[in-house]
Amino acid sequence: MADPRAFISFDFDHNENEKILFLGQSKNSKTPFNIQDWSAKSAMPQSQWEKIVEEKISKCNMLIVLVGKYMASATGVAKEIRMAKDNNVPIFGVYVGGSNSQSNLPTGLQRNRTISWDWDSIASAIKQVMEEGKNS
Repeated sequence: MADPRAFISFDFDHNENEKILFLGQSKNSKTPFNIQDWSAKSAMPQSQWEKIVEEKISKCNMLIVLVGKYMASATGVAKEIRMAKDNNVPIFGVYVGGSNSQSNLPTGLQRNRTISWDWDSIASAIKQVMEEGKNS
């Protein structure tokens, strides 16, 4: 079986560096998944962005939300979580940028589905969401 595909959701205004580090580290980890960087490379109308992103999310096995300190202002992240839920794509979060279990979560992300940035924990979360996907 091919490695599962993950869509990475993050606060573009505050956590782009963490996204770059996460992508780089994922290539060197033993974590069995593929991440594609599907971030918009240029500004586009909201409706066009939503259509493109929802199509990409629907083709993934999971959505990983990089949870930074300013999630309350990250409206795009909340939309991506809703799109994943609408397409039955499992979701979990990873705390980045100094955020922790006391930080605000984006709308739709559960606290018990958000973990620290630790590759063993991330591998376990990926295994769990893949098992859930088989059983749904």
